[in-house]
Amino acid sequence: MTAVRRISGFFGGSWVVLAALAAVVVFVLMGAFAPWLAPLDPNAQDLGARLQPPLTDGHPLGTDVLGRDVLSRLIYGSRVSLVIGFTAVALAGVVGVTIGLVSGYFGGRTDTVLMRVVDAWLAFPFMLLAIAIVAVLGPGLRNLVVALVVTGWVVYARLVRGETLSLREREFVLSARGLGASRGAIMAGHILPNVFAPVLVVATLELGVVIVTEASLSFLGLGVEASRPTWGGMLADGRAYIARAWWLATLPGLAIFALVLAVNVLGDGLRDALDPRSARRIEKTVEA
Repeated sequence: MTAVRRISGFFGGSWVVLAALAAVVVFVLMGAFAPWLAPLDPNAQDLGARLQPPLTDGHPLGTDVLGRDVLSRLIYGSRVSLVIGFTAVALAGVVGVTIGLVSGYFGGRTDTVLMRVVDAWLAFPFMLLAIAIVAVLGPGLRNLVVALVVTGWVVYARLVRGETLSLREREFVLSARGLGASRGAIMAGHILPNVFAPVLVVATLELGVVIVTEASLSFLGLGVEASRPTWGGMLADGRAYIARAWWLATLPGLAIFALVLAVNVLGDGLRDALDPRSARRIEKTVEA
């Protein structure tokens, strides 16, 4: 209970943010323990039980056109979305933060060259760029993560570069420089910890973008292998039966909506909790 109170206090007791956090935890646990939670094999076909509606005996959420259990496929689909989402966000964050630190701290020609690369990258529609990369590399989990990292690192680079430009002239950085600290030590030990909070907020919000992008690519047939259940793939399979079997497209669509909404609300809550200029933190400081 103490941990729950601390989390509640961190988010200012906002029940909306706490509900979003609980929803994200549920999705993560669902993906992590999919083999134990799924009632059936997600790829097991039973043509005699095809297109069974929800609440059918043995199939709480119905079956698809091949008689596969929709609930089991939804559970396993959460694993794919979360693994790709967290992996892509983490790798894109590492790349973007590194480039942003180097660009902002060194400045001059280095900053100019790196920021022109970022501007050129932003000129491409990120979805079109992701489609092109996956089309060249081929579908698959690894290639999909590569495409999402290549399209997502620029957000972190621009953010960290701006923060670094401000921090590099602060007194604690000038003092470390005067004491002979190396550039790498200053960036890693003094600047990076001070940009962690905004990067965490952006990463949380970007997680929702990555999940939607992965679902979109899977919907287009450019996601992971067809043998892996994905929410986007389930949407693609169900669109031809939307009038006859509404649950095939509706349920994975609701799953994507719920997870992305929860992630975005959690990101907003983190932003308010970590921003020293937010009204809630000012009120807590005054009360203290």
